[in-house]
Amino acid sequence: MLIFRFLLFSLVTSVGVVAVRAEAVAPQTGEKPKPAATAEPGITFDWVHVDGPYVAMTFDDGPSAKLTPKLLDLLAAHHIKATFFLIGQNVAQKPDIVAREIGEGHEIANHSWSHPNLAKMSDDGVRDQLHKTEDAIRSASGNRLTLLRPPYGSITARQKKWINQEFGYKIVLWDVDPLDWRRPGPSVVCNRIIKMARAGSIILAHDIHPGTIEAMPCVLNQLEAKGFKFVTVSELIAMQTPLPPKPSPSPKSIPPKSTPPSPTPHD
Repeated sequence: MLIFRFLLFSLVTSVGVVAVRAEAVAPQTGEKPKPAATAEPGITFDWVHVDGPYVAMTFDDGPSAKLTPKLLDLLAAHHIKATFFLIGQNVAQKPDIVAREIGEGHEIANHSWSHPNLAKMSDDGVRDQLHKTEDAIRSASGNRLTLLRPPYGSITARQKKWINQEFGYKIVLWDVDPLDWRRPGPSVVCNRIIKMARAGSIILAHDIHPGTIEAMPCVLNQLEAKGFKFVTVSELIAMQTPLPPKPSPSPKSIPPKSTPPSPTPHD
């Protein structure tokens, strides 16, 4: 009898342990793994491979009532077209500046309504941010938008796909960031941009900071002196050329087998 009880207890314990382990590794129902926020070919651009010294100047968070007109004057003096990623709330307050940007040949694009972190929002919340900004820009200019820069550059891979499918937006990030939002001073902003710029660069700046606007004469003059030419982001993307193929790895050289020396004849 004691042996039977011991065997029964061992069997129940083993089943319980297996059940606990199975429950521990079972996936949560309805919960899907989040995809990594990697760049999607043809959707996301932070730099463009081009044949020629072309760069795109981009300005975020405007329009600013005081600073954006000064920037537009400077760009006009240099005959440069830029891309402005606009905040919908600011567009609604300053539609005349948006109309001027478009009238002078600049490109305008969506930067959300109120600058939230889109990666932390529901799909409906993101839609609301983008639609409201589209409506404000359409009211100010009648233009249809084709580009989105997510605030903080924060967006998931899944969001990139459905936003591209639903809105037709390409997602534009950057490869040159002078961190001008930290207000390091005009000379620092200029030096950082000049140091990092390369052919195909998408250069980030903000037309809401006085130091950034003060840095722009230095930036534009020095980039022009280096031979760079300025285009809008859409123009830069249209110039894209395929990346050259990576060189094939050279086969490892195999040393020839050593031939053992012939035996020396002995007398």
